[in-house]
Amino acid sequence: MKYYITTPIFYPNASPHIGTAYTTVAADTFARYHRLKGDDVYFLTGTDENAQKIVRSAESKGLEPRVYVDGIVERFKALWDELDISYDDFIRTTEERHHRVVQKIFTKLYEQGDIYKSEYEGWYCTPCETFWTENKLVDGKCPNPDCGREVELLKEESYFFRLSKYQDALLQYIKNNPDFIQPSSRRNEMIKFIEGGLEDLCVSRTTFQWGIQVPFNPKHVVYVWLDALINYISALDYPDGDLYKRYWPAEVHLMGKDIVRFHAVIWPIILMALDIPLPKLVYGHGWYLSKEGGKISKSRGNVQDSFELIRRYGSDAIRYFLLRDMQAGADGAYSEDNLVERLNSDLANDLGNFVSRSLAMIVKYRGGVIPKGGSSTNLEEELVALSQEVIVKLEERLEAHDPAGALENLWRLVARLNKYVDETAPWTLAKQEDQQARLDTVLHTFAEAIRILGILCSPFMPKLTPKMFQQLGISEDLLLWEEAQCWDALGEGIQVARGEALFPRIDVSQFTVEEEKIAVNEVNVNKNAEESVKMVPSEGVVPEKEDFEPIKEEVSIDDFAKLDFRVAKVLHAEKVEKTDKLLKLEIEVAGKPRTIVSGIAQHYAPEDLVGKHVVIVANLKPAKLRGILSEGMILAASHEGILEVLTLDKDIPGGARVK
Repeated sequence: MKYYITTPIFYPNASPHIGTAYTTVAADTFARYHRLKGDDVYFLTGTDENAQKIVRSAESKGLEPRVYVDGIVERFKALWDELDISYDDFIRTTEERHHRVVQKIFTKLYEQGDIYKSEYEGWYCTPCETFWTENKLVDGKCPNPDCGREVELLKEESYFFRLSKYQDALLQYIKNNPDFIQPSSRRNEMIKFIEGGLEDLCVSRTTFQWGIQVPFNPKHVVYVWLDALINYISALDYPDGDLYKRYWPAEVHLMGKDIVRFHAVIWPIILMALDIPLPKLVYGHGWYLSKEGGKISKSRGNVQDSFELIRRYGSDAIRYFLLRDMQAGADGAYSEDNLVERLNSDLANDLGNFVSRSLAMIVKYRGGVIPKGGSSTNLEEELVALSQEVIVKLEERLEAHDPAGALENLWRLVARLNKYVDETAPWTLAKQEDQQARLDTVLHTFAEAIRILGILCSPFMPKLTPKMFQQLGISEDLLLWEEAQCWDALGEGIQVARGEALFPRIDVSQFTVEEEKIAVNEVNVNKNAEESVKMVPSEGVVPEKEDFEPIKEEVSIDDFAKLDFRVAKVLHAEKVEKTDKLLKLEIEVAGKPRTIVSGIAQHYAPEDLVGKHVVIVANLKPAKLRGILSEGMILAASHEGILEVLTLDKDIPGGARVK
């Protein structure tokens, strides 16, 4: 099936920003998804350059308009490259191919009586490129709630398009086609707007010459909204081009909610007048709001440098955040703190941790070779069933142009896979000779899950999947949507190749300064224990050479004696609310209860530790973690994504000293 998707064409009056990027990243996600499904996709984006605001921006810089926009357009293209936007065409309204089609359409509408010449007097807002009647002004200024700036009274000879002529036909079309404008809140707004009555549209200007000349009256240039909207078919070489015949009508015009009116009212009426089929869907998403509550926009001066954000966090992380935090039909809340929290929680802790742990255990227990899977248990069957359910929901949400809902469903699978690791406890199976076949099944399941996640993540984070497949040791030939529904695509004997962490955790902690200090100390203690506590590989497997951090400088016996290591019995354990990595442990040391907060929730379920005898640093200065007083630190060994708490096999009472 063919799939034609467009973004609006953006004003190149300033460099693109993170709010601008959402539309294009979302459109790219839908395009990539449909390509994976095997559809014939055409993805269009571009820039709207024939506007008075462009002239004024260029003048403020002392540049000719064309020189000015050329530089800004290159910034747009550079950002889209950084964000891996896979557009098929980039249309500029200054291109001859666009001018030719606009002039042809203007002439046709004029000759059939849908455009006529008159005189216009009204209040004009340059930033919005919109005329307003006096009764619509708010305190004498632009009534657009995102603008509110000064307007100027203009009186000039103009050509007008008979918008009012098609009012009833458009209203009936919208009512007969409830899916034409989405989400429903935008549809209701447009119905109300049309029912309030449409005025004929001014479609030419004479007060400046930057733009497309009216062919039969060169002193006029075509007004921006007639000019700009035609890009969706001029890029296809309307009316006789092969692309036009192949891809029109568009499956979806995707845009921010502030320009839905132009696409859901003016554009459909232009098409009706030309007897051209209407696009199937006009979708108006919300805005990204700053933490102060206003829309992120160039005019408000609250934008962040998109290139700097990508350099700092990576394009996949930026894409994931933009798509995940904009709920369908609603506005999103943007701040760099929100971005970091989402990256650390979802990408580093959940997805990255699962992939790292899984591959580390394949390396540790099977020399890096994916084993053949054996008999499945209820755990594997449940996992397969959930994955199929998630795929159906993910497809449903993407077809509904709801990437946040799609990712929310996908992360149900990610969460379940992390739980599966804890439930199967491969580190325990590895120590039991009679459980080696079961270990093979678990490790094979890990590998299949990584492959499937790589496919499902690829529309959202295109750089991620090649990295996952490379570490898994498989070809990108398996990057097909239908392959995600199969759990036996990997043969035995594939050699994995672990690489760097997919998403390194960003060192901007959500804890207080004291909590961050404790967390860092805990990591260091775990790393120091690696050399003394190692997991035993299965028989016949030669482990790869292991790179450990250098041993720290020597200390005296007196320094060591300052630390008091004790045995403690775990009485109760539970997850700390609103965190992914912290467990709250109630322990008994020498007959006295204590509380310890430990960052091991990614590796242990609470019930796994109850009744265990662990080793703690008993004389560590207490500190608050998430408002909970933590009285000590549990010792654990960690390496390459695997972490194991130090426990004692013999029933040594809590309080016994470790020497």
